[in-house]
Amino acid sequence: MEDPKRVEEGFGQTPLGHEDDSNDKELEGDNKCDNGECFDNIAKENGSVATGELTGKEEAPLEKTKSKRVATLDAFRGLTIVMMILVDHAGIAYPALDHAAWEGCMLADFVMPFFLFIVGVAIALALKKVRKIKDAIYKITLRTLKLLFWGIVLQGGYSHALADNINLAYGVDMKLIRWCGILQRIALVYFVVALIETLTTKRRPLVLSPGHLSIFTAYRWQWIGGFIAFSFYMITTYSLYVPDWSFINHKEGKAYTVKCGMRGHLGPACNAVGYVDREILGINHLYKSPAWQHLKACTLSSPRSGPFREDAPGWCHANFEPEGLLSSIPAILSGTIGIHYGHVLMHFKGHSQRLKQWVSMAIGLLVLAFLLHFSHAIPINKQLYTISYVCLTAGAAGVVFSGFYILIDVWGLRTPFLFLEWIGMNSMLIFVLGAQGILAAFINGWYYNKPDKTLVTWIQTHIFIDAWHSRNLGTLLYVIFAEITFYGVLVGILHKLGMYWKL
Repeated sequence: MEDPKRVEEGFGQTPLGHEDDSNDKELEGDNKCDNGECFDNIAKENGSVATGELTGKEEAPLEKTKSKRVATLDAFRGLTIVMMILVDHAGIAYPALDHAAWEGCMLADFVMPFFLFIVGVAIALALKKVRKIKDAIYKITLRTLKLLFWGIVLQGGYSHALADNINLAYGVDMKLIRWCGILQRIALVYFVVALIETLTTKRRPLVLSPGHLSIFTAYRWQWIGGFIAFSFYMITTYSLYVPDWSFINHKEGKAYTVKCGMRGHLGPACNAVGYVDREILGINHLYKSPAWQHLKACTLSSPRSGPFREDAPGWCHANFEPEGLLSSIPAILSGTIGIHYGHVLMHFKGHSQRLKQWVSMAIGLLVLAFLLHFSHAIPINKQLYTISYVCLTAGAAGVVFSGFYILIDVWGLRTPFLFLEWIGMNSMLIFVLGAQGILAAFINGWYYNKPDKTLVTWIQTHIFIDAWHSRNLGTLLYVIFAEITFYGVLVGILHKLGMYWKL
């Protein structure tokens, strides 16, 4: 635990330029926010932004004021962490909270792109000024490697904390380790978006030209990078030939063959996303419980998980990586849209100007997503990270972010959202202890007589499930009060002590 008191990047890492070391001055961008004034302070730095009315004339340098922490940023990040815990631990009781089995979008499907969106916003604020590009690249690379390391440790199979309530073992067979995951995808998006932002720092305008679209042309390199990622993904997805493939299900000890021999297929069996992961990573290194197992073709318990149908096709028994290689390429667009929202925050002083930019883009993205999906051109699909899914989730993130901005920074209603702010300021800690079940597994290490008789299982059973005479409702209430509320209080105390976990 450290005492940075300024934690802005994605999962709680201190942003570049926010280090406490007084000698670490190569980057500037103080992003600390103790009240709703932070956005206006960002907009006043040394004439580096246009006025609220976008006159196109360079303003005289303003006196630099001490920036304060961005409350909306923390609240949004905190909301995303809360969503993650809720859908991961209560989704088994209420399928509506879980991931869509294939096409469509459920609550759980918003978590990953919301993280990428807020990472992009944070990058824009953290890299407002870059004095030494080499030092910045070093820090970006180091932070990326840290995210990759923690991702493999937490989701690669080494920790068995989430396997079940009584599994206390650690360790992973390297032949079966999972290489991809949530933090790994965030690491990739963070690295690409932050690198483009750093390398184009000298091409940034001091003052925007007049016009609603000037913010896009001013940061065209970020959008060019996103377009390249989108183009590569689309070309590969629709042109790559997917042959027949075979695999062995080690749990069943049975071999399966899946017939394909096609291009441009977006179904579970023969899509290019799965083919690339199987060829490069190997099928044994992919996620072993894909959401497609909830499809009616796979189980009669659909939309819940359950035993496979006797006539289930072979691909139902296969591994599939929802955070795989090819599907992570369009995820860069989620970060690109997020950094655009951060650029708007920097360049526009007035609340109305910012909201006009944010809301108009969010609505446009949502309309495009629905048009693509309901016209059957490109379905909304989290597993494939389709462009319609990018638009839907980024548009939703923009609406929520704008709503938080109005409530917290325009209307000054910060107190009701302090709980989310605390979680957002220590999001990495909550991700490890709560979302990945590390704290629960640690407590389960002390049991009475049998491994299934622990404090955690006793609280779940007697205080929630038995008391409400419903396993589903009891599970939901347990997650809300014994997990989310508990962790919120914990990080609130740590916040008062000035203690945060940074990367």
